[in-house]
Amino acid sequence: MPEISRFFGIRITMYYDDHTPPHFHAEYAGNKALIDIEHARVIRGSLPSSQLKVVLAWTILRREALMEDWLLTKDHEPLKQILPLE
Repeated sequence: MPEISRFFGIRITMYYDDHTPPHFHAEYAGNKALIDIEHARVIRGSLPSSQLKVVLAWTILRREALMEDWLLTKDHEPLKQILPLE
């Protein structure tokens, strides 16, 4: 599962051949969540409140790049790193 970004201790990854809707995996301190890219919402799992707010804001800011990587996973192409929040 390729890591596409990391910020504030949060690891962002995508799986190849993952199910729809387009989403990514966020992990922080053992907590894991699947985040819907289009709607910037949790599909499954959970993160602490502060980290979830950061991840959802990042999703909105990076939605286009996230969708580009999602499409790359479908073609089994290398994923691009996505800018973290600073």
